[in-house]
Amino acid sequence: MRLNVALAIVMARAWWTFILRGVIAILFGLVCLLFPPLAIIGLATLFGFWLIMDGVSGLTGAWSARGSGGWWISLLEGIAGLVAGFLAIVWPVITVFVLVLLVGAWAVLTGVFEIWTAIRLREHIKGELFMAIAGVISILFGLYVIIFPRAGILSVLWLIAVFALAFGVTLIALGWRLRGIYEQAKRGNEYVERGMRP
Repeated sequence: MRLNVALAIVMARAWWTFILRGVIAILFGLVCLLFPPLAIIGLATLFGFWLIMDGVSGLTGAWSARGSGGWWISLLEGIAGLVAGFLAIVWPVITVFVLVLLVGAWAVLTGVFEIWTAIRLREHIKGELFMAIAGVISILFGLYVIIFPRAGILSVLWLIAVFALAFGVTLIALGWRLRGIYEQAKRGNEYVERGMRP
């Protein structure tokens, strides 16, 4: 129970990192939609930078909430994003097959983190549904590209764009919800632990 409350507090404090991650994801998705002829090297590099920026955002959220229970979740997600991003940039000439598997594995891992966190938060905030939806979308996308690794690069590009846009919107919605909870607690209307569910 204490871990759940601490995790909810950490999420509320780091509300802006969720919005930042959502904006980055939407921008990445728009780039994929507007420039579909990107070569595989360009896609790998672009995707790598996105993962690095997402990882930095996650690490920033973990650093701002260090010492609180549950902060290590954002730390692990941030590290995973950084590692995957650097690998994609260092080896941009990897085959489409390997890149698709990398994308799929990262999406499944992210989805598991999001759903696990949503389950932990369900007793404290109403906005956990957005995170659960993001997790389900992420897992479904990851499984698709793992099961069908030979899909054309253009179709994969469009799938990545749709995934990034949907993921970004859900993260922004969650971040906005957490911002309201944080502001309410900050004004002193209610104690943080009681104010997680209005």
